[in-house]
Amino acid sequence: MKFLEFARICEQMENISGRLEMTEKISGILAGLDERDLPLFVQFLTGKIFPDWSPEKIGIGPNLLFDALTQVVDLTRSDIIDVINRKGDVGLAVQSILENKKDTKRPGRASTFQTSLFSRELDLLSVYSDLERISRLGGRASQAEKLSLIRSLFQNASPLEAKYLARLILEDLRIGIGEGIMRDAIARAFSVDPSLVERAYQALNDLGEVALLARKGRDFLADVHIMPFHPVKMMLAQQGSIAQAIAENGTVAAEYKYDGSRFQFHRQGKKSRMYSRKLEDVTDALPEVVETLNRATPHDVILDGEVIAIRDGRPLPFQTVLRRFRRKYGIEAMQKEFMMQPFVFDILYLDGKTLIDLPLQERRKHLEAVLSECVAPQTVGGDASVIEAFYRESLDAGHEGLMLKVLSSSYTPGIRGKNWLKIKPGVDTMDLAVIGAEWGEGKRAHLFGSFLLACQDEGELLPVGKVATGFSDEQLLEVYEVLKDHVIAESGKEVHIEPFLVFEVGYSEVQKSPNYKSGFALRFPRFVRVRDDKAISDIETLDSIKERYKKQSSQGKPGGE
Repeated sequence: MKFLEFARICEQMENISGRLEMTEKISGILAGLDERDLPLFVQFLTGKIFPDWSPEKIGIGPNLLFDALTQVVDLTRSDIIDVINRKGDVGLAVQSILENKKDTKRPGRASTFQTSLFSRELDLLSVYSDLERISRLGGRASQAEKLSLIRSLFQNASPLEAKYLARLILEDLRIGIGEGIMRDAIARAFSVDPSLVERAYQALNDLGEVALLARKGRDFLADVHIMPFHPVKMMLAQQGSIAQAIAENGTVAAEYKYDGSRFQFHRQGKKSRMYSRKLEDVTDALPEVVETLNRATPHDVILDGEVIAIRDGRPLPFQTVLRRFRRKYGIEAMQKEFMMQPFVFDILYLDGKTLIDLPLQERRKHLEAVLSECVAPQTVGGDASVIEAFYRESLDAGHEGLMLKVLSSSYTPGIRGKNWLKIKPGVDTMDLAVIGAEWGEGKRAHLFGSFLLACQDEGELLPVGKVATGFSDEQLLEVYEVLKDHVIAESGKEVHIEPFLVFEVGYSEVQKSPNYKSGFALRFPRFVRVRDDKAISDIETLDSIKERYKKQSSQGKPGGE
């Protein structure tokens, strides 16, 4: 498929608001694609260059993109940012720049458009190949080569192609096609059961590969299994209460809720790897944890667990754990500062067999049989007083609270639901994406003072309010240092930020609000912490916020305008 055709399809999708119409349109296109274009089209249309499990990451921020554009048109980075500020979107700005080919900051001065000596027509495969090359370039010395590759892409792109190429590079396509729509479109295109598509996606974590299998037929989808070193999304929990869990399920499994970082441990033969919640390979950052888990079992396994930092027998704050996950150098010195302790609470794969379809109580038996240490404590029962006692025991030990799990539940990668409930004291919290900010005032005028937050809805990020309290001066400085190179546009005191950072935010209640596109706002939002162990795909969904609103309304909270 020519990239121009892809861009035209994206343009059409931007003008379709209905989910069913969008699904129908995409399914018709999928049915006509060959094996080469199908997986790339599926990935690109959902705004991703690589599947989530892939170790390949594009790693291109706005500034590098702007620098590449200055080599294509005779404009400075400041000129380009000015256009972006007026358009409010990188894609529209790039399209406008290439259409006008003139310096809009200095009227009357023509801008030279630098075409390539070896011009080529872009297609999905050539674009993917260049982006894949960029992802494999590391270190400062590679910046020039990255710039060259990006420049070449834009030199060969029409204005419309450039619009969606810029958005794709920043992995923010903005056409409202999420995983749900794409799964439905795949099922419709190849006349297969949507539940088979869903299950295959849970196992493979790769919609492009799922589309290829669906094209071959239902038997190929039905034969999909998870496999070592191909990490899957982790099962998620929603907030709840002990009374709710027991009332709905009778007997439940209770486990400590740790203030650490999720991990997925894969072992096959003598090889083992460890992955973070973002599915990044963190094996080298946590060698002692990998060694502990290797010692705990000789089996081929995929394990789900959480690792915490411990000093003097007490758990350390979450941010301490993240320091290790981020660390690339000086790991031996950090090992002496505190101990990293893994707790394993689930098993997804054992000696060639996929276990995710088994009920939790069966998976737990397998886990206890094959792991000699590091199994997370668990108590099973239907007596609220017993569960409450276990809850207090968890808090007294310095942990966050409890996880309550339905004994008959299967393991559903990437799904958040009532089968896992998290119980914590204090205010409710949400994980939300930072998509904008405002400059502070007074002594904080050189830092961002408040932040615009968003939930997700089928690939689209929808504003749900701002947070300006709960930050120390040190935290504001740290967040500013992380965000400053990811500013896309600026207007007065407001800045538009490339979505990549997640905040955990506490709040008193969810309110309906016409002021934000999501239709909701948070009352008394307060910053809790940065969750850079989570990806944008892990943030709160609009459907989940609606459920929270309904739940609080049923409990007698006002939740008004």
